[in-house]
Amino acid sequence: MMVFIGEFDEDVAHPGLGPIARGTVSREYYWLDRWYNIFRFSEPDGKFRNFYCNVAMPPDVVGETLDYIDLDIDLIVWPDKTVETLDEDDFAANSARFNYPESVKMNAFSAVQELRHLIEIRQFPFDIETFPS
Repeated sequence: MMVFIGEFDEDVAHPGLGPIARGTVSREYYWLDRWYNIFRFSEPDGKFRNFYCNVAMPPDVVGETLDYIDLDIDLIVWPDKTVETLDEDDFAANSARFNYPESVKMNAFSAVQELRHLIEIRQFPFDIETFPS
């Protein structure tokens, strides 16, 4: 697993997350063998904002570059533990458009189920230490 920490250097209007303030911190978790990555956003004052989970092919590391193919489906976990799934229609359209192999589709759907399970049982990074009560 690799962990990166980034900070927004300007305000962003995100269609699924709403306004993201300059100074928001993103702690990003990437596994080389998993079909997703997870971002944990904290407000500029340090307060938990949300989790943002990307369903994606496992990343490659080439030199100093982390590269992965985003498969459109995203899950957002809000502070009240509500889980939103986004862009399943985009995934379906791109699956047909780019003729995704059956294995890619199955891995993407398995990733959604695995993420939902991790969220439900509050396993890292959704555990008590990182997810507010």
